[in-house]
Amino acid sequence: MRATQLVYLEILEKVQKLDIITATMGHALAAEGGFCTGSSRVIDHQRLSSSGYVFSASLPPYLANAAITAIDILEKNPNLITKLKNNIALLWKRLSKIPGFTIASNPESPIVYLRLEKSTGSMQDDLHLLEDIATRVLREDSVFVVTSKRSSLDKCRLPVGIKLFVSAAQRIQR
Repeated sequence: MRATQLVYLEILEKVQKLDIITATMGHALAAEGGFCTGSSRVIDHQRLSSSGYVFSASLPPYLANAAITAIDILEKNPNLITKLKNNIALLWKRLSKIPGFTIASNPESPIVYLRLEKSTGSMQDDLHLLEDIATRVLREDSVFVVTSKRSSLDKCRLPVGIKLFVSAAQRIQR
């Protein structure tokens, strides 16, 4: 299976028994859609029980080509995954030294989520502070970061934060 070259599927070597594997092509491969695979018993259950949630539709050719090209690039350049992991580790190391912030994402994820260690007491004030920081970082360092926004209708009140997106192509210097 060609997908074994993808970053998060390499953990499969460590797993003894696995019922189902699901993956999306939307983030890592800049395409749409995804897949699920498993034993015939599990897949039969998926077909019968998930028809309202899972559908089969043809992927547009340009998105299928984008996914194939992304996998081809990863297969021809396995060092890209190593570079990505190194960039993530370096960014984590440097960001963890910033006072007033805590990293609230998985250490292996290329999406690094920073949040305030201590809230100002107001979600709006927290968001305003984070937006000011994001604007300053863009202006002074030419680094684009995104603040997470929450709706007043959200039932789950997660803290606001800043998302940084790490790439293997980045050269993290300071």
